[in-house]
Amino acid sequence: MKNGEEPWICAREDSNGKPKAGGTEVVIPRASDSDSGSADLQLDSLESSQKDTASDDFADPNISDISGLTQAPPPDSLGSLTFQAPFNEASVEILVQSIQEVLRGELKVLLQEEPLDCLSSMVRQELFVTITDFSYQDMYLLFGSEDREDLLGLTIKSIFSLPAIGTLTQLPHKVSSQTSHPECLYRQTFQAFSVMLQSLVVKDPHLENFDNIFKHMDPWLQSDKDHERERATTIMAQVLKCLSCYLNLKFPLQFQKLGHLVALMALLCGDPVKEVAEEAAEGTHYLLHIIMKLKYATQDKNNGKSLREILKRCRELLGHYSVKQFYSCPFKIVQVFEVFLDSQELRQFLITTLDSLKSLSRPCTQQTAGELLITLMKHAEDRFEKVPEIIGVICARLSVITLPSVRQNIVNTVSLFISSPKYTDTVLSHLLCHPVPYDRHLAELWRTLNIELSKTTWVLWRLMRKLQKCHDVTTQEKMAYVAVAATDALYEVLMGNKLREAAFRLFPQLLMTLLIQIQHSVGLTMSDVSIPSGLYAGQEIPTEVTPLCFAIQATKTLLLRTLCWQEFSIMEKNDGWTLLRGECHLQGVFLLANALLERSHLFACKTMYMLVPLINRGNDKHKLTSAGFFVELLRSPVARRLPRLYSTVRLKTWLYDENKLFKIIALRGLRNLVRHREMREDIKSVVPCILESLHESDERIVLLAIQILMQLVKTLDSTTLASMMKILFSLFGDVRHGIHRFSMTLFGASVKAVKCTDKKCVENHVLESLVPLLLFSQDDNDEIAKESRRVLTLCAQFLKWKLPREVYCKDPLYIKPNEVRRVCKFFVWILSKYVDPSELKMKGTDWIENDLRELLQDPEPSLRIIASQALFRIQRVGSQPEEAQKTVCKLRKLFSSLHT
Repeated sequence: MKNGEEPWICAREDSNGKPKAGGTEVVIPRASDSDSGSADLQLDSLESSQKDTASDDFADPNISDISGLTQAPPPDSLGSLTFQAPFNEASVEILVQSIQEVLRGELKVLLQEEPLDCLSSMVRQELFVTITDFSYQDMYLLFGSEDREDLLGLTIKSIFSLPAIGTLTQLPHKVSSQTSHPECLYRQTFQAFSVMLQSLVVKDPHLENFDNIFKHMDPWLQSDKDHERERATTIMAQVLKCLSCYLNLKFPLQFQKLGHLVALMALLCGDPVKEVAEEAAEGTHYLLHIIMKLKYATQDKNNGKSLREILKRCRELLGHYSVKQFYSCPFKIVQVFEVFLDSQELRQFLITTLDSLKSLSRPCTQQTAGELLITLMKHAEDRFEKVPEIIGVICARLSVITLPSVRQNIVNTVSLFISSPKYTDTVLSHLLCHPVPYDRHLAELWRTLNIELSKTTWVLWRLMRKLQKCHDVTTQEKMAYVAVAATDALYEVLMGNKLREAAFRLFPQLLMTLLIQIQHSVGLTMSDVSIPSGLYAGQEIPTEVTPLCFAIQATKTLLLRTLCWQEFSIMEKNDGWTLLRGECHLQGVFLLANALLERSHLFACKTMYMLVPLINRGNDKHKLTSAGFFVELLRSPVARRLPRLYSTVRLKTWLYDENKLFKIIALRGLRNLVRHREMREDIKSVVPCILESLHESDERIVLLAIQILMQLVKTLDSTTLASMMKILFSLFGDVRHGIHRFSMTLFGASVKAVKCTDKKCVENHVLESLVPLLLFSQDDNDEIAKESRRVLTLCAQFLKWKLPREVYCKDPLYIKPNEVRRVCKFFVWILSKYVDPSELKMKGTDWIENDLRELLQDPEPSLRIIASQALFRIQRVGSQPEEAQKTVCKLRKLFSSLHT
């Protein structure tokens, strides 16, 4: 302090020694002023302010071990400049009435008459001095009612809205002779305004007055105009300094926006205007002292240990954090203050910081806000409330953040929230309530999530569970919107490849979840999705956007990000994605499962083990996809280790399911299991079920059953072989070429599998097959004709016959009529001698009898005899009362050949 100055007023100078605009402040007397910025924050005042106060609420006799906690009682006023003698009772009453009258009009009119673009009189200054005088008499003209608070706002506006000091000095000199230069008038007015505000808080035990002042100063502290922001910051620093020196707390306390204030001061510490940053740093230093007193006062006095820890922490903070540190590193404010802020105040801090991201004209403020956010999250990530509100503000601000570093800080903030188990589901639920497909800002957020490696699996698993829970609901008429949003989110996360390690760990679960989502999405549009009202706000959803497209693209991305390139290629080459999209969904599942088994055996085995306990969960669509994928993996040698309960027993259960798709899945599973010789004995117990499947009308079921029996035929007993051959014989001549051909193949394999001692059991079936096989050897389908000749040879070898060479002729029979007649006579004789009458029972045999009667007139005697014998047998069968059950249409060709 310079000699000659008043002890409580000093002119503030900038670094060049010149007076700062609006820089005059009131300096309250204190015990020592030798600590250059931090001496006034001595810890001594913490407890003494509690012990010496008029209220005993904060007295604590248990803290006697802390030395130096003494302070002189505060003076009754700021100084002698505006102090007046006490009023008597009558005067007070008159003054109160007068004040009320002024509040109703006169003071407000005086202020309104003053122009806001210039400072040409001392009216403002005199008004501020008047309000100050009354404040020291505990008569607050600016508090107590809505009208008075309006006057407070008008008073603040009358100073902060003035043009910059440079503009004021350039205006025409219209001030009265009582005042000197406009700059001097401005300084005096600004000083009076500062003293007025300090007089309002110097006796503010409940902090109510300060809250009101801060409410009106808030918009000026965030002003886009540098000079307005500088004035507001200067005043706030002076008010905080006064409050810190004369803080005399009593319950109830009204510090309702502490988090907002701390955030605002921290942002101002990073202001691009040097003067603003310096004032904010000083004000923040005083605010730290206030908060420490406040938290000390509100602590549980019965917890002495906690109280001592707080005091120790206070000493450390006062010793290490000076004004200069706050000015140079505003993010350190978070490190210091977060320990004193509760969850509600932390939310205020975060919301205020996020709101500052709208300051497009001040990139420096955005940069500071980004640093504050990430620092706060790292130090207090588990202490927030109303997280959805915070995430909502973040999402709303994404579109206005232009600086890459700030965007990354925002993403890191969300990443810290989402990786905290306490908030993971909350954050995911909020992010999944946005329109799909996500806009570029939200898509970038999903793709650039920066989560610690140890927590990536947790986050991805919780996101996947959001989708899985939708699959567990079986009664919904429409698909849940969360299912579509979660699928799109999985796609974006996988595209970003930030959670790659987690994708590898969760590959089986992710793959099956997405395949099930595809199954649920087949044929659906967005109109089939239960979209929350107002989500799209009148926007039209493009027709190409469907739940299925999200599921397909997520599945493709999963394969590519987990290095399943060959599997992806197989799906592309074989139209696997097209199969998955339509009614042939299961075929696409089979294709992908086989590709995975061939190219990524480890993934395949993990998927199989994962499906074992989960395969019967969910609805039918869920079960079908899981079961279809599971049975294809049974080709793996690892399948031999599965308990019988999860292999053959489960497949047998599906064989009896009413849904034919489950029968197909069961047969595919048995076909894969039968490859393992160790499991064939178990599968033999299912043979009766498989034989029944040969009667099914679905071609896929019959062919699968034949393929399984082909593997088991050598292990079957003669009785089972005979039953099987009888069924297969009925399939000869089936219009479905696949069944026709493979039934003959299995019949031939059965003939070869019969042991010498059991030939009598199947001999009749072999004899009955000769004529059909001979006829089908002339089939137009080359594969069927070739297979017929091969099986016919096996039958002849079984009977130890030597068939005429002409039987094996590849030329059509009609070009060699003599040979045909000879062969046909031979088989008509076989028919008449060996055929089982029960096989000829049919409804209507007239066509056979007519052909045989014509043969009775044949010139060759041997043929007439054979025809006569055959006619006798046919007539005997026809005379029986029971209607025939089967059609032997092959005889028509036989008798037609005889006419050649």
